[in-house]
Amino acid sequence: MKKLINLTLLIVSFIGFAQIEKDTTKTNQLEEVVVTTKRTIKEKEFIASQIESVSQKEIEFQNFQNTADLLANSGNVHVQKSQQGGGSPSIRGFEASRVLLLVDGIRMNNLTYRAGHLQNVITVDENMLENVDIFFGPSSTLFGSDALGGTVSMNTKKAKFLNGNNKSLSGNISTRYGSVNEEKSGYFDINYATQNFASLTAFSYNDFGDLRMGKNKNHNGDYFGERPFYVTTLADGTDVLTQNSDKYIQKNSGYKQYNIMQKFAYKTSSGFDHGLNFQYSNTNDIPRYDRLTDVSGTGLKFAEWYYGPQERLLAIYSLNKNKAFLESDLEIDIAYQNTNESRNSRRFGNENLEHNYEKVNVFSAGINLHKKFNKSELFYGFESYYETLKSTAEIENINTGETSPFQTRYPNGENNMTRNDLYISYNENFNEKTAWNIGARFGYTTLNSTIDDDTLFPLPFNSIEQHNFTYSGTAGIVYKTSQNVSLKTNISTGYRSPNIDDLAKVFDSGNGILIVPNADLQSEKTVTGDLGLTIKSTNKRFQIETTYYYTRMYDAIVTDTFTYEGQSTININGETNTIFANQNKGKAFITGFSTNIKAYLIESLQFHGNFNYTLGRIIEDDNSKSPLDHIAPYYGKIGLLYSKKWGTLEAYMLYNGKKDISDYYPNGEDNERYAPNGGMPAWETYNFKTSFEIFNGGTLFAGVENILDTQYRVFASGINAPGRNIYGGLKYSF
Repeated sequence: MKKLINLTLLIVSFIGFAQIEKDTTKTNQLEEVVVTTKRTIKEKEFIASQIESVSQKEIEFQNFQNTADLLANSGNVHVQKSQQGGGSPSIRGFEASRVLLLVDGIRMNNLTYRAGHLQNVITVDENMLENVDIFFGPSSTLFGSDALGGTVSMNTKKAKFLNGNNKSLSGNISTRYGSVNEEKSGYFDINYATQNFASLTAFSYNDFGDLRMGKNKNHNGDYFGERPFYVTTLADGTDVLTQNSDKYIQKNSGYKQYNIMQKFAYKTSSGFDHGLNFQYSNTNDIPRYDRLTDVSGTGLKFAEWYYGPQERLLAIYSLNKNKAFLESDLEIDIAYQNTNESRNSRRFGNENLEHNYEKVNVFSAGINLHKKFNKSELFYGFESYYETLKSTAEIENINTGETSPFQTRYPNGENNMTRNDLYISYNENFNEKTAWNIGARFGYTTLNSTIDDDTLFPLPFNSIEQHNFTYSGTAGIVYKTSQNVSLKTNISTGYRSPNIDDLAKVFDSGNGILIVPNADLQSEKTVTGDLGLTIKSTNKRFQIETTYYYTRMYDAIVTDTFTYEGQSTININGETNTIFANQNKGKAFITGFSTNIKAYLIESLQFHGNFNYTLGRIIEDDNSKSPLDHIAPYYGKIGLLYSKKWGTLEAYMLYNGKKDISDYYPNGEDNERYAPNGGMPAWETYNFKTSFEIFNGGTLFAGVENILDTQYRVFASGINAPGRNIYGGLKYSF
């Protein structure tokens, strides 16, 4: 930490000296950030809340293997991994179902999103992205339920019409190889354009082998996470413990994925724009690496543990027209989503492979309106989601192929959930120095779940029903004390409506404990205050932004003892079980700050750095405090970027502080069992990236990540991070 502070102070001091010098030649300036979401003003400098954006140019240059790595390497978001085919973004201490994921304005979060760790973000291919906007803090007023810690809004490339600068046929082809997991990736897109019709077709394929960890000791800790043994299943179904020929190769961590996107756009003479947006993503089986390393006695606990093909389908029909209703611009989105996932596990030496299958359908419709006045803008609209779930399960004998019934993860009858929301947001530039905004959202959610067959697990109920009224609000102000200094303050609330995973995942019984539904479960809620300071140089070559925030969480969902129909115990198959249920009991606070610096030291050479710190505590009934889970240690990124017409070079350091075991939430989602004794050590990696235009339309990408081949693991993760990765790729645009 001391070394990091000294390095930052040295660079900032040099920046200050550089700004004193008068510009005698033409120099680069920092670009103004533009936010692309449909529900807020575009200029970031007039938005009171904290927002970070990643442009298509940055995405292409950074050239990461998937979208989770893109977010993690931005230095603004912490990302947990339980397996190579994963990536669970954490924003301001909130993760999984408490962070909202959007694709082209449509929410990915559905009724099965859990509070643990999720890997759904990797189903959106980074090659197909036009940009990513990251909203920090509660953003439920704009986007609805689940946006407690923030929102990741991913926007895919658009089908482009023909104009004076465009070609009727254009596209991109790219390939990439990475040494750390023998990655072989390919991507292409092709755009056909006329004045009134456009078509965009895109396809990508990724083949990731077993991931190699770093070999060199982290100076802050001991060797950790090496893979000496793994399980092999012989042809006769016998499981044997096999010695790993290379303990740095994380055996059984590889996977494959492909993604397809097709867009059509059509303009009518009456001013309507019609759009069709189809996206499909699928993988092969993705091994759950952390569970495959669980120890049992002198061996391993599981012979198999994998997620089945992670399939995502999204179809959107959109209709747009300027000044279509009360002088407001109109956009209508009608969407359908389908996801298929499964969990599959078999213990070592056991011939029974357990399968749990979840099929989710989501139907949605949204109406977004935008009215622009002389100095202000009004955003308002309505959105409705209807979600269904079919949960099935079976046990398969790997030797005979015979199957038999197995307990489902969720109720095996009808499961559905509805969300209906109205929202409004108003922004005004009061004068040249002051801008302010205010907004509100009101909604109603319902949840219904039934048990068709309780033969395997008889319970004294066969249906679950719930209704929740939801609401949130936000207000903020931006004040420019001078041309170069801005103050921002914002207060906002967030909420998360309980879903099927919160309410109906009730069939896990062990050690005499049974979790039952609680129909009185209410939404989790947060209230957050932000205070931000932005300082820019007059020549627009230096900028520093700092945001401090404080969040109080109310009615957090926790599992505790419960009485059902007046009883504190239930007898199931002759066994007495103590009753537990999810309840709104938890109170907590989260506070912290983030700082971002960008500056041109000399022409074309930019320094960039960020630092993020978060502290979270649970407030007990006696007002004592204990650690809250999902709270990452301090982290960030420092680097230098040199850019010319012929190419770009970047050298940067990613870093994380130590997470002491005393700051872990016991037996929670921090996964202390996958950390070394004493907690997760601090770490940093050094990286270098380049891109060169080698011929007209052709760009060569190359770089080295984790140059020192450091062995480390990201906090709360169950797999070691990649070791030294030498990668190269070629892109051709036509």
